[in-house]
Amino acid sequence: MHHIQFFLFFQLTFSQEKTFNVVFDVTSSNVKTHQIAVRHVELMSSSYPNSKFEVVLYGGSIEMALDKKSSVRQSILALSQKDNVDFVICEASMRKHKVIKSDLVKGFKTVPDGILEIVEKQIQGWGYIKEAH
Repeated sequence: MHHIQFFLFFQLTFSQEKTFNVVFDVTSSNVKTHQIAVRHVELMSSSYPNSKFEVVLYGGSIEMALDKKSSVRQSILALSQKDNVDFVICEASMRKHKVIKSDLVKGFKTVPDGILEIVEKQIQGWGYIKEAH
């Protein structure tokens, strides 16, 4: 029994020491997709505090970022306070939907192009997760 406990302790300790970077791609207007993406970031950023996570919104996911419409506003506010989590939105999508920075949930950063942001992260070796429902 002690061997199993030691093994589990070693596994948990070792897994928490791993560090990596992950970019989340969110384009869906589906609220469930927004909720799942936030849940993934909450769990991963807490489990791996030395790793970095970035959620990139573009296309139809614009409402996820809107202060008055986001179903995950409170979670985004809390997560954006963490040093290892960034929420970014595509400026091209903002222009298309006539959204200005003051419309966004506090803590959002902007990038000129969401797709290029994801490509740049992948070139830098970041892992990629497409959030869909």
